[in-house]
Amino acid sequence: MPTSWPARVVTWILALAAGVVFGVAGTISHPLMLGWAPVGMVVAAVGCLGLVLAIRLLIEDRGAVLACGLGMLGALVVFSGRGPGGSVVVPQAAEGEFPFGITWSIVLTAIVLIVAAWPRIRTGNAPKH
Repeated sequence: MPTSWPARVVTWILALAAGVVFGVAGTISHPLMLGWAPVGMVVAAVGCLGLVLAIRLLIEDRGAVLACGLGMLGALVVFSGRGPGGSVVVPQAAEGEFPFGITWSIVLTAIVLIVAAWPRIRTGNAPKH
């Protein structure tokens, strides 16, 4: 059964808001290291992947996945720049250090694009529209 446009728009707005929340959390926590392990990057990537996968599997609307991804990437861009007080949440890596900020932006973009582009898998029992 097709979904009405107002319901789709509300879904996109909620997905965008959830994406912003996960994007902010991932962008702030991605450089966390425990010893040599990049725990922050792994947890942030798994959390963002889980959210967009859940939206893709439950709602089956690429628009909602893209809205969620737009929220995540928008939060990344906003928090990667210099704030009004001059603070930077995602600093540029010093020479010789691992570039966590660049890696996080590539990982997050790849997650959103792969999940949004993944083809719909139909099972034999599902009704065909």
